[in-house]
Amino acid sequence: MKKTALLVLATLLLAACSSEEKNLKITGKVQGLKKGTLYLQKVEDTSLVNIDSVVVKGNETFSFEASIESPQILYLYLNKKDNNIYDDRVMFFAEPGEMIINTTLKQFEKDAIVEGSENQKKLMEYQSMMNRFNTRNLELIQQSITAQQEENAQSLDSANAEYDKLLRRRYLFTVNFALNNKDLEIAPYLAISEVYDANIKYLDTIYKSLTPEVKGSLYGKSLEEFLEERKAQEKATSEDTASQA
Repeated sequence: MKKTALLVLATLLLAACSSEEKNLKITGKVQGLKKGTLYLQKVEDTSLVNIDSVVVKGNETFSFEASIESPQILYLYLNKKDNNIYDDRVMFFAEPGEMIINTTLKQFEKDAIVEGSENQKKLMEYQSMMNRFNTRNLELIQQSITAQQEENAQSLDSANAEYDKLLRRRYLFTVNFALNNKDLEIAPYLAISEVYDANIKYLDTIYKSLTPEVKGSLYGKSLEEFLEERKAQEKATSEDTASQA
């Protein structure tokens, strides 16, 4: 199911970048960067591909221009050549217009400050809450491991029950977050990237709540197509089950 969602999204991303008109300008600074290559990237066919690149030689500032159909997730990647795959890529919610990304070489991802996008502000708000969920999830994993080592069935059952509750809370938070931001493209984006396997009624509710403009956006159309795919699959499964009864 996730593969289907990503393929639908990738197809729309490819179509969105077919126009030659540049409607997005990104400028910024990487403090401490003396030499290196910065790449502006997007997701295409479930893989990251380069849109543009800038070679930095003695100047910490950079500038990119690109064309996007509507607000979408892009990535700023720094090839540090330090054999470390972490802390070298900044994910951000790009919007047509002018954006600024300032960060540091030392903590490229963590120190990134992105300006010029309302969707980015909401994405950061959402990620902040997800960090809290992730912290609690790690605590429950540790509790589960300890319970298994100590052969404490009661503690293990408690951890598993709490995990199930946490997962439901996370899904419900994401659905409500999308509904509360129905006028922004982050709503359909979260639906298709974070809760794609939720009960279809929740995804349908999110889609129906979207403003006309957001429904016509890249992620709005992606959610619509994904819903059609899921409904068709669930109908086929239901008919197949009925025929075997």
